[in-house]
Amino acid sequence: MSKGKGKTVKKKKPASDRKHYSYKLVLSDTCAVCKTPCTRGMSYLARMKQPGAVGKGVPCILTKTLG
Repeated sequence: MSKGKGKTVKKKKPASDRKHYSYKLVLSDTCAVCKTPCTRGMSYLARMKQPGAVGKGVPCILTKTLG
């Protein structure tokens, strides 16, 4: 009998080698003057216009960086 080739095993990349994206947090005043408004920013802006609203910002998709 002839011997067959063994199974080839693909090595998986560890989680630390994957690409990580980061977004800058922007406040409602930045969303108000944005040239390309997004739905997330506009909903955040509407919430912040309510009296007594407290916000810590929203991640802006336009500031996505690979890091």
